[in-house]
Amino acid sequence: MVSPAFTLSMSQDSQHGRWTVSSSDDDDEHLPPSGTKTSGSHRPAESNHSPASLVAVTAPVEVKPEPIKPPVTSLIIGSEARQSAALNQSNPVKYETSPSFAGKRKKEVSDSAGWALSDSDEDDGDVKKKSVSNLPKQTPHSPNTKKPKVEKERPPSPHGRLYYIDEPEDFFESSIPCLNDTYRFYLNKVTGLDKKYNSGALHIRGGFGRRLFNYCFDIAWMVQQYPSEFRDRPVLIVHGDKREAKARLVQQAQPFPHVRLATESCCVSLCRKMMLLWYEEGFRVIILTSNLIRADWYQKTQGMWMSPLFPRLPKGSSATAGESSTFFKRDLLEYLASYRAPELEEWIQRIKEHDLSEARVYLVGSTPGRYVGSDMERWGHLRLRKLLYDHTNPISGEEGWPVIGQFSSIGSMGLDKTKWLAGEFQRTLTTLGKSSIRPDPPVHLLYPSVEDVRMSLEGYPAGGSLPYSIQTAQKQLWLHSFFHRWKANSTGRSHAMPHIKTYMRASPDFTQLAWFLVTSANLSKAAWGALEKNNTQIMIRSYELGVLYVPSAFNMKTFPVDKNPFPVSSSSSGFPVPFDLPPTCYSSKDQPWIWNIPYSQAPDTHGNIWVPS
Repeated sequence: MVSPAFTLSMSQDSQHGRWTVSSSDDDDEHLPPSGTKTSGSHRPAESNHSPASLVAVTAPVEVKPEPIKPPVTSLIIGSEARQSAALNQSNPVKYETSPSFAGKRKKEVSDSAGWALSDSDEDDGDVKKKSVSNLPKQTPHSPNTKKPKVEKERPPSPHGRLYYIDEPEDFFESSIPCLNDTYRFYLNKVTGLDKKYNSGALHIRGGFGRRLFNYCFDIAWMVQQYPSEFRDRPVLIVHGDKREAKARLVQQAQPFPHVRLATESCCVSLCRKMMLLWYEEGFRVIILTSNLIRADWYQKTQGMWMSPLFPRLPKGSSATAGESSTFFKRDLLEYLASYRAPELEEWIQRIKEHDLSEARVYLVGSTPGRYVGSDMERWGHLRLRKLLYDHTNPISGEEGWPVIGQFSSIGSMGLDKTKWLAGEFQRTLTTLGKSSIRPDPPVHLLYPSVEDVRMSLEGYPAGGSLPYSIQTAQKQLWLHSFFHRWKANSTGRSHAMPHIKTYMRASPDFTQLAWFLVTSANLSKAAWGALEKNNTQIMIRSYELGVLYVPSAFNMKTFPVDKNPFPVSSSSSGFPVPFDLPPTCYSSKDQPWIWNIPYSQAPDTHGNIWVPS
């Protein structure tokens, strides 16, 4: 293996740390370092081009963490799975030494197993979430030892193939779990939690998995989640893979004749996680934040909206029949049409034949492009602003109602907060009805600290799904004063790092919500869009999708917050916020997780340190 010519130095002399990067002069700021590096006498085992080596230095630190019929056929719309691990080993990533460099260029990324990309995790469509494969905590084998044949391949693990443990017998419900169908917002099951915190959470297997499939794909694992007698149900996968990644996906699908991949004309970059599942009785829409790889369903916090089962309309129904009060049907059809994919025509026609009137959420999507005039309000944060303007109401004392944003990655937002965050984006998030008052409420941004990652169930490798780079962070230190810890004791998920993305407006005492959004969109201009040309057009770089909850659609004035959402109760009227309220501010010692600098002062929960190389 060719090691990259890459060095890092780190200093800390501001409230939230100041970092400097020493390397050569390539400025592709969002690409992670490739290759591995170990210290001491440890040898790497199963190294798969990860952005950091996990070096075992101590004994592990013990942390105690807090039957539905399958679809007849499934449409899975996923994101471009550009396997970014590799960055051709002979052409390593290099970083600009200047902390103030501007502009970047896209680099060709060669495809390699071991990384799964997702989300708007990097600004301007750069590298996405990494599901890294690092050193397992078991004793590494000799490199000269022949590896045994693995009959059932698992998706890449943050710690290596041996990290996963089998879930206990009662992890998957044998019958339909108790669900709160008021909001139809659910968290995923997490391995290693007390049973109470998984009661009513959903998993790809069991009562939920028999009807749900997704996105950045491990096809063999996906198929295994179906009960054996239903594994031949047709599946169409819309993806964005090209070249080597596409060839691997085709190879994965070969043993499964019922799995069909969209043709080249249908493949699009950076599309979102959505599934349309057809049953004999109707169809269901599922919008979620997790990929279809085991790592995403194992020890991360994910969220999803699952629609009711939409029945078929009577024959001869009008073209406008089956619409909901939230115009969900119209917006879903518009979003699918934005792909301009011939393969989706059949599915679009099917949706038109169904009754979606029970949908009580608004669809908030992004599609790449520049939009002017009335089209500016179709996508991105201006779409969210328009919905909040039309469907919420002003609140007395709303200047004290904080805005909360929670995400798993952060893009470049400018040299100060006014460039985007506290300008156009905050104006969107603070919109409540048709009031002309534009208050300046508190803004709380939730993003895991280094300590959150270190003490997580996965340890430091959880940071492979939190790709905030040093090159972005060092240009916007002002942002870190907005940061709050990831704490989720109410849902038992404080040690399950978030891959979920949520935005909301809360009351000053954090007992009520003015609205709530779960989405694929991280905190970036690429995902939400940025105004250009004196605010006469908006430019969006990626596909995103989410659902917005507003109280008026539920005949409420506000949503009460459910302070104890687990175990799930079907009678609860409270909204299950995934994390603790009020949020916990970073202390002067806390730093945001930066994934491409070393953490070697303290071992994680598996006895490892994090060493980028």
